[in-house]
Amino acid sequence: MGLRDLAYGVYERRLERSLVPAAVPHHVGVILDGNRRWARASGEQVSDGHRRGAAKIEEFLGWCEEVGVGVVTLWLLSTDNLARPAEELAELLRIIEGTVTALAATRRWRIHPVGALDLLPAETARLLKEAEAATAAVDGIVVNVAIGYGGRREITDAVRALLHEHALRGTSIESLAEVVQIEHIAEHLYTKGQPDPDLVIRTSGEQRLSGFLLWQSAHSEFYFCEAMWPAFRKVDFLRALRSYADRERRYGS
Repeated sequence: MGLRDLAYGVYERRLERSLVPAAVPHHVGVILDGNRRWARASGEQVSDGHRRGAAKIEEFLGWCEEVGVGVVTLWLLSTDNLARPAEELAELLRIIEGTVTALAATRRWRIHPVGALDLLPAETARLLKEAEAATAAVDGIVVNVAIGYGGRREITDAVRALLHEHALRGTSIESLAEVVQIEHIAEHLYTKGQPDPDLVIRTSGEQRLSGFLLWQSAHSEFYFCEAMWPAFRKVDFLRALRSYADRERRYGS
């Protein structure tokens, strides 16, 4: 271990000691960005970047357990990603399938797929549903795996589900328009019943949401980290938590 590693170890422990449990976010959303750029910068194949990024997930969830985070939403595949070249997409889906299956096998976390599963290959959708069923009774962090996810698609699906529900009741569009409230749409989101994210982290230096949890993040705090996801360290996570704890949250202003 070099001097730099020792220094980071000391800094990491200092950050950990400074955390106040009451100031730890309950729900953390993460945009896992930078796998491809990390691979190119490292002289690796794109698929190697995706594998390194996938390998980071279990370690990250362990950090969340240590500090008391209750819900984590991981954006693994967007609806836009579904338009990637067929060979790359097929490999990425295999990596995601293996990752989610492995997370479920630990029986440490409760897996909940969020996204338009109907856009995914049947085998991928089946494995995601199996992971959810296998961990339904697990008393651990709720891990939302956002796969085939897009914020606009989620809101569209929520409104569509709301319309279908009221159509079955015989409610007219005019009557529904008179009574529909924010909570009626929220009840049909992929994350229904869960608290909104307190903190959203995006790696790789990009400073935009790109459609991630558009509805749920209205009052979230955002933290943009320069590190690519495969190189994301515990000290980076702790810095995000410290930044969150130092902020005065002003809802609606």
